[in-house]
Amino acid sequence: MRTPQLIAAIHSVAQGDAILTPRVTRQVIERGVPRALPAAQREHIRALFSTLSPREADIARLIADGLSNAEIADRLVIQQASVRRNVSRILAKLGLRDRVQIAVEWYRSGM
Repeated sequence: MRTPQLIAAIHSVAQGDAILTPRVTRQVIERGVPRALPAAQREHIRALFSTLSPREADIARLIADGLSNAEIADRLVIQQASVRRNVSRILAKLGLRDRVQIAVEWYRSGM
């Protein structure tokens, strides 16, 4: 991890975010997400994700890829505060409690 990323990660953790590397995120999902869901359940999850704005959907995808708020901000060329606001909106819209649930539901939907 480069120094600016390390500093950003420390700030993120201090603000209450969790930092998982992409490798760890994939391992969590592989071990904790059922491989096959019934089609109706998969479609229900996809319908929930379809309520997200394009920006929120981009952020949800990047969360599912294991990126931190700082990494998402860098990738999308936006402020970390904007990422945090969008994550809060995603959680509220989908009725989820944390970033891990966003990633899990993203993969469960087959997105």
